[in-house]
Amino acid sequence: MNYLKTLGAAVVAAVTFGNIATAETTWVMASGYPDDSFFTQNIRTFIEEVEAASDGELKIDLRSNGELIKLDAIRRAVQAGQIQLGEIRFGVYGNESPMFTLDSLPNVAGNYDDAWKLMEAQKPWFDKVFGDAGMQVISYAPWPGQGFYTKFDVTDGSQFEGVKLRIYSPATQRMGELLGFQATILPFAEVPQAFSTGLIEALFTSGQTGTDIQAWDYVSNFTYTGSMHNKNAIIISERALSALSPELQEAIIAAGERATERAWELSKEATETKRQELIDAGMVVTDASPELQAKLEEIGKAMVEEWSASASPEEVEVLNNYLAAKN
Repeated sequence: MNYLKTLGAAVVAAVTFGNIATAETTWVMASGYPDDSFFTQNIRTFIEEVEAASDGELKIDLRSNGELIKLDAIRRAVQAGQIQLGEIRFGVYGNESPMFTLDSLPNVAGNYDDAWKLMEAQKPWFDKVFGDAGMQVISYAPWPGQGFYTKFDVTDGSQFEGVKLRIYSPATQRMGELLGFQATILPFAEVPQAFSTGLIEALFTSGQTGTDIQAWDYVSNFTYTGSMHNKNAIIISERALSALSPELQEAIIAAGERATERAWELSKEATETKRQELIDAGMVVTDASPELQAKLEEIGKAMVEEWSASASPEEVEVLNNYLAAKN
């Protein structure tokens, strides 16, 4: 009898050990954008690479389009351990630190090469801030160039006075105010309803967002300015990451670096393809006039001065390092 008990216990232990050995870990990742967005497509490629590298050890369940957690709450959810991964937009946190909106200042990084240099200059700051909070930024993604969505033709911007504009960060709010708009910060998901209720009449955002919300249902014109390439980021819980094998941790970091490089190319492609989608949907798409660009340039310089006055010495050093690399 004792022999049978011992044998039975050994069998149970072996089965249990076998289940542990083959068990997979499932992470949850939240994103605020639709599946057809290049941001989400890039994340899915990242997930495929990580899962392949894990050889069955790790699965990542992506919940896109704000299905599980709204965009503005994703960072807190990762920090609290509710989810292991998330995609955030830095501009959401502009009230916490000027650094989060440095890439939102007009013409500071108005092309993709400069946007990459700015990212490189900001990395050490983001590493420290997110690291202190128990998280890590493992990938960056730039938004396509920006423009104005309006119900009228835009010439030099004099028509903006008093128009109710939706923007997405304190920096773009300031830009809108300097242009004469009544600027209001609203989350991406609230834009269609805001148009329907008359809360807003215009947008300043990218071609990507314009197609995501089908802007042609609300406005007739898109005036492309370029201006800025705000960044999204993939963040990960340090606790969740450190629980994995060192080899898998390295594979995730490497996949994040590839996702960054891929994001720059996808964003460039989206600038052109989304512009064409707006045209195909019946919108009038034009480039900003020299007069409007000159006004944005002037506003950008004023906003850099304001930004520097409100930033810490460490943040100003980041800006100076970027400007030195840019020049």
